[in-house]
Amino acid sequence: MVSGGCVGAEVEVDPEAAAAAAAAERDEAVAPAPARELVVGYALTSKKAKSFLQPKLRGLARKKGILFVAIDHKRPLSDQGPFDIVLHKLTGKGWQQLLEEYRETHPEVTVLDPPGAIAHLLDRQSMLQEVSELDLTDRYGKVRVPKQLFVNTDALSIPAAVTTAGLSLPLVAKPLVAKSHELSLAYDPTSLTKLEPPLVLQEFVNHGGVMFKVYIVGDAIRVVRRFSLPNVDEGDLSNNAGVFRFPRVSCAAASADDADLDPCVAELPPRPLLEILARELRRRLGLRLFNIDMIREHGTRDRFYVIDMNYFPAFRNSLEFKDWLELGTLKLCLLSMYSWYGKMPGYEHVFTDFLLSLSQKEYKRRPSYSSGEW
Repeated sequence: MVSGGCVGAEVEVDPEAAAAAAAAERDEAVAPAPARELVVGYALTSKKAKSFLQPKLRGLARKKGILFVAIDHKRPLSDQGPFDIVLHKLTGKGWQQLLEEYRETHPEVTVLDPPGAIAHLLDRQSMLQEVSELDLTDRYGKVRVPKQLFVNTDALSIPAAVTTAGLSLPLVAKPLVAKSHELSLAYDPTSLTKLEPPLVLQEFVNHGGVMFKVYIVGDAIRVVRRFSLPNVDEGDLSNNAGVFRFPRVSCAAASADDADLDPCVAELPPRPLLEILARELRRRLGLRLFNIDMIREHGTRDRFYVIDMNYFPAFRNSLEFKDWLELGTLKLCLLSMYSWYGKMPGYEHVFTDFLLSLSQKEYKRRPSYSSGEW
C-alpha cells in the first residue's frame, strides 16, 4: 500500500511567499528606472533562457533599470559588454576558461557564480557533503542527509556493496551528474543489479509525499511545497519488485500550497532553521543562487533531510504529458494530484531585487551601456 499525508485539512501558507506573489501583480507601481542601467550579461542554454527570461521578468527588469544582454560564449567576454553582472549556467572547460580569464581581468564585474563552486553541486558524490558536515541541530530542528553510497562498479556487485554500507531498502538511485533529474526507486536486491552506474544510492525516507523546495537568491529565502514520492510501507516492499523510474519528479508537480494536506505534513520548516542553513551553505559553498530539496521525516516535526541541491534552479517548469506515460501505474494513480506548471511565487521581484542589491554592494562607476561612450 502506498501512503501519504491525510487529505482534508487546511494548509498553512508561507506568508513571505504569499506576499511575494502579491507583489508580482503590482508591476505597474514600480518606481521609474534609474538613470544608469544595470547590465546583466547572461550565458544560458536556449531552454534555460526561455524558461527564465519570461516577458514578465524582462518587463519588471526594464522598469527597475536592469538590462539583460545575451553573451556569445564562443567569443571572448572582454570583447562584449560592458557588464555589471555575468549570470551563467553553462558547462564545459572552454566556457570555464573564458569566464575565469574574464574574472581575472575584470574584478569589478560580479560573476554569478564561480565555476568551481558550481561544479560542487553538479556532482552528486560531493553535492551534499557540506550539509552532512554541517550536521545542523538547534532548538528548531535537525537537518541531516540520508545515508547514501557512491557506486562506480559493475551493477552485479551493487547488492553486496549496499549490504556492506548498511543501507536499507528501498533505495533511490540518482545519476552521478546532477544535470539529469531522472531517478529510480529500487525495492529489492535483485533490482539493484539492473541499475546503471555510475550513480548515487540514497536511502528513501518516508516524508508524507511532500517536498519543500527552498530557493536561495542572495539573502532572500522562499519555500514552495511540492508533491513528491509517496510513503513506502512494508507491503510495498513485499509486493513490489524491480526498478521504478521517475522522470523529473520534483519538477513534475506544481506547488502543493493549494492542496488539502495533513498540517503535520504540510507545515513549512521553521524559518529560523532555514535562515541558519541558508547562511551556512552560502558561506561554505561560495554560492548565492541555488535551491535545496528538503523533506520532513514522516511522523516527526523537527527532523529534516536535504536530499538534493541545484545551482540556478528553474523558477518556472513543466512536465509534458508524454513523460507521465512513462511513469507506470504506481505514479499514474497520483496524476490527478498534480498541476502542470510550477514556479517560485514572485520570483520576478525577488530576482530583480537581488540583482539591484549586488549593484549597490559592488557598484563600479562606468558609462551607460546604451550611451555608446566606449
